[in-house]
Amino acid sequence: MNSSLCNSCAESLPLPVKQLTEQSYGPDQLDAYRVVLFNDEEHSFDEVIEQIIKAVRCSRQKAEKHTWEVHTRGRSIVFAGPMLPCLRVSSILEEIALKTEIQTG
Repeated sequence: MNSSLCNSCAESLPLPVKQLTEQSYGPDQLDAYRVVLFNDEEHSFDEVIEQIIKAVRCSRQKAEKHTWEVHTRGRSIVFAGPMLPCLRVSSILEEIALKTEIQTG
């Protein structure tokens, strides 16, 4: 088999995408973008907790901490990382009309 053909085929294949987890990206790391979740008076604590878990893929305890921070401070940085993962997290949070903003570092 022609090795140059194999090399060109391998170069055209997409690289495996690393699954985003809290360990991959997080608000404690220095990243260019962050998702800020804002307080509102429309959602219950449980609704917000469940949506944070869905969006960020974090533990319930971590989601509860973010929810409490949103309630007491008016906002919480729930995710930090590159723009595309931030857009994904923000869109999942906004599925139930939570208010978010993507900010730059």
